[in-house]
Amino acid sequence: METANRALTADVIAALRYWPGVIWGGQKNPPDPVDMTVLPPFFNEVLQKLPWWNRDWKVDRVQPGLPAETGDHRCDPAVRFTEVSIPGTVASGNGESLPFVAKVGFTGDRLIRFQVKIGDVVIGPAAAPAGRSEPHPFGRMLTGLMDLRGIPVREMARAAGLSMSTIHMLRRGHNPILLQARLIAGILDMSEADVRVIAGLDDGSTQ
Repeated sequence: METANRALTADVIAALRYWPGVIWGGQKNPPDPVDMTVLPPFFNEVLQKLPWWNRDWKVDRVQPGLPAETGDHRCDPAVRFTEVSIPGTVASGNGESLPFVAKVGFTGDRLIRFQVKIGDVVIGPAAAPAGRSEPHPFGRMLTGLMDLRGIPVREMARAAGLSMSTIHMLRRGHNPILLQARLIAGILDMSEADVRVIAGLDDGSTQ
């Protein structure tokens, strides 16, 4: 299932934008109630279509959310990006229950991001095909940083003393190692510490 860019109904958008615990200048406080019961079926529909999701688990309760990002409230709502966290619980068929938080990002009526934390596990739609490991997020960031600076793969490889195949692998999501982060940092005109953070190597790793 392609989660991103799916259409959201008006009822779901209203429930995602219902924030009675947040005061916004110029808006009614408290806001008029909305139907929050539309969110569990929406979350369950998205989760049930993930090929690895345990269909025994269902979102059974949600609470009003808290916005993490709302853009400029004066912007056209059709183009404004909104991201909101919706807490609740999930329950299994045997009666077990776990805390649940859904992070939903959308623009207008289009879903952009969907991520769920159940207990202490964060899950979301897979980027790689079934049977393949997920690409490291460093690849996407490295590709963007190189493109912004106009650094082609051949130049990065030559300047960093790495093979072109290594740079291609890193850009595709291969897990980076500390030495590669060190070599790449200078070419990007960034500190090694910054690149370590981006590469997820800021935990005292020495490899």
